[in-house]
Amino acid sequence: MSELLITQHDRVLLLTLNRPQARNALNNALLLQLAEALEAAAQDADIGACVITGDERFFAAGADLNEMADNDLVATLNDTRPQLWARIDACKKPLIAAVNGYALGAGCELALLCDIVMAGDNARFGLPEITLGIMPGAGGTQRLIRSVGKSLASKMVLSGESIDAQRALQAGLVSDICPPALTVEYAVKLATTVAGRSPLALQAAKQALRQSQEVSLHAGLQLERQLFTLLAATDDRAEGIAAFREKRTPTFKGR
Repeated sequence: MSELLITQHDRVLLLTLNRPQARNALNNALLLQLAEALEAAAQDADIGACVITGDERFFAAGADLNEMADNDLVATLNDTRPQLWARIDACKKPLIAAVNGYALGAGCELALLCDIVMAGDNARFGLPEITLGIMPGAGGTQRLIRSVGKSLASKMVLSGESIDAQRALQAGLVSDICPPALTVEYAVKLATTVAGRSPLALQAAKQALRQSQEVSLHAGLQLERQLFTLLAATDDRAEGIAAFREKRTPTFKGR
């Protein structure tokens, strides 16, 4: 049985974590499959956006502790895991997480890595690593504090306590809440809308949004203007403006 189910819905790639016996815990093999699927999608002009999901009870309940348990300092230093996370993060196409149930530890970190998070009303987000004598190690401390702010991020990381979907919405961690049975459907619908936009504009906008969390406002504004200017040379920009003037739906070609 494959640990990652891959289906395509029009221009949307749906990636479903499929380790039910391990509550979708993210081991290195699954992270590798996810990285490879996203890298293939990045090269596929027929895919405009990707959705990552789990099942109705578990998005992903964390890292695979059985895999990590015997890793000493040297093994941890030489672990390929950071490179796998970096490959997933490098995806240039929009990533939407459709989260039902528990997104804990590495599962929460995977959701935080995505550009948009949609949650079922049964979702819970948490970084419980502190209860195991460790701490988040795949971006949890850095992305969470940028998402929800210092006070709530510190409470979650230092106590190990999780938050529900409503609190996550209030804090800005998720964009929408829906019934669990509809989470994937709504995420694919949003991804379909996103995938209908200009591929070049999407890539540029995602880059600018990501950089906003890493550079000063001045540097971010400069990058935004540079990317805006570069898009002026694309066929898609001409098509978008022409379609607006002619009151029709644009046909973007990624050129």
